[in-house]
Amino acid sequence: MRNNLEEGMYYSPGKLLTDSAILILADEFCEQTVMPLVVKIMEYNLLPKELQPEFITLILNSPGGSVSSCFHLIDIMKSSKIPIHTLAQGSVASCAVIALMAGEKGHRTITHNTTIMSHTWSGGAAGKSHEISAQMKEFESLTNRLTVHYQKCTGKSASYIKKNLMGPVDEWMTPKEAKVHGIVDTIKETY
Repeated sequence: MRNNLEEGMYYSPGKLLTDSAILILADEFCEQTVMPLVVKIMEYNLLPKELQPEFITLILNSPGGSVSSCFHLIDIMKSSKIPIHTLAQGSVASCAVIALMAGEKGHRTITHNTTIMSHTWSGGAAGKSHEISAQMKEFESLTNRLTVHYQKCTGKSASYIKKNLMGPVDEWMTPKEAKVHGIVDTIKETY
């Protein structure tokens, strides 16, 4: 890559980031924003071993969004043979928090200026009684999956998570608090 730059070759915006295995999600989690990341992580993993990056960096600055889209990304992150390092910048909330903590342990970083918020998920139900019952079953299943994810990523108990990270109100925290809760490993001072 250095030779191409020295030879004056033009790189389109984002190409150097992609070539350096740096991915960014600075939007809400939905199929349209998550799929390009999923594809890139899969492509890096399909490269011949000698061309694979040592690790992939996923930078997050997101208000959250669709839990199912987020779990799609997390499944790909966790199945990647290449470690995924996560970096929180700006504001990381809701789904972005669960993606942030899914990064490679020891390589989950937050900048000292980042705002972070965790909460229980929200949704709605409508329809006939049997349809609402079916949706309630899925709501309970999703709550359990989220709790297990928090436990695996933070090392905290279910009761700790319910009290401190998935309570009835939004849990706004400082980067230091996010580290205490096991969401991140490192706080990066940017100046």
